[in-house]
Amino acid sequence: MRTETLRWGPSLLVGVGLLCGWQFVVTTYAIPPVILPSPLDVGAALLETYPQLLADAAVTAVTAGLGLAVGVVVGLGLAFAMTSSRAARDTILPYVVALRIAPVIAIAPLFFLWFGRGIPARALVVASLTLFPMTIATLDGLRSVPREYLDLARSVDAPSTRVFLSIRVPAAASSILAGAKIAATLAIVGAVVAEFVTLNAGIGYRVFETSSRLRTAETYAALVVLSLLGIAFYLLPSLVERAWRDA
Repeated sequence: MRTETLRWGPSLLVGVGLLCGWQFVVTTYAIPPVILPSPLDVGAALLETYPQLLADAAVTAVTAGLGLAVGVVVGLGLAFAMTSSRAARDTILPYVVALRIAPVIAIAPLFFLWFGRGIPARALVVASLTLFPMTIATLDGLRSVPREYLDLARSVDAPSTRVFLSIRVPAAASSILAGAKIAATLAIVGAVVAEFVTLNAGIGYRVFETSSRLRTAETYAALVVLSLLGIAFYLLPSLVERAWRDA
């Protein structure tokens, strides 16, 4: 408990300081709530609208989770294929890069045109955003195995599958998990972008709807929930990484 307090204490103190400064500025300069609500106004909006916010957060979490799962699985598969074959790498890599270069706000309407505006289509938008970091991080990790490890495996005629699973994958675990952290945060971004475009459900829709009606305190409350959801997604691969290191 003492270790965790020392670890998170500074962050909590900074947060409290920012909230106090925010409240001081709003009170001192009498800023209208429609422009900048106070932390107290945002807290009241959270308490008033939390049932709807939780429902919206659940929609966003499902969308982001499905898209993240697809991006991770496909990204791992592509990285494994590109590691095993130079021809596969030369063929696949340009398309992975091209997908990342294309703005998600530009390709999202195409997905909705082809697959509808439901959660599966929004999850595909998320997957298109998470695929690149997962693929590249895994590929770099698999290709950065020390040469002496591979030479030792070849000297005992170890099967290529055994070399891949027993040497390359464990050596690349840190890179894979780092890619998963980036992909997890981008999954929330992709889900919100998809919800902005479809204006159907989710935290992204709630932010758009409340801001367009000048319910600024509710907008900030939705952003608080969105931030907490993003932190939760980031912590998932972090917990996996800690468990892997402790194993």
